[in-house]
Amino acid sequence: MAEGGLKKWFKEDWVDIGAPKKGGGFKKCGRKSAKGSKRKYPKCVPAAKAARMTKAQIRSAVSRKRAKAQGVGGKPTNVKTFAKRDGKKARRG
Repeated sequence: MAEGGLKKWFKEDWVDIGAPKKGGGFKKCGRKSAKGSKRKYPKCVPAAKAARMTKAQIRSAVSRKRAKAQGVGGKPTNVKTFAKRDGKKARRG
């Protein structure tokens, strides 16, 4: 039987797309503490999704995450990984 749902979600390899490594790939998700860390607010996605994202998509997701107020009401900040498009496409004719 195929594995899916929450079990799969927990087993995924989560990475911070805002913290690229020099040799390629990304650093593991999370940080020790906000005060003692030099790392900026992380934008975490599964490694498989990060590998499929373009540089522009990564830049967009990280900038939208960091633009929002962090930790409001003691809760983490969530933003969509892919920005919503307005649905209008250029017509070819």
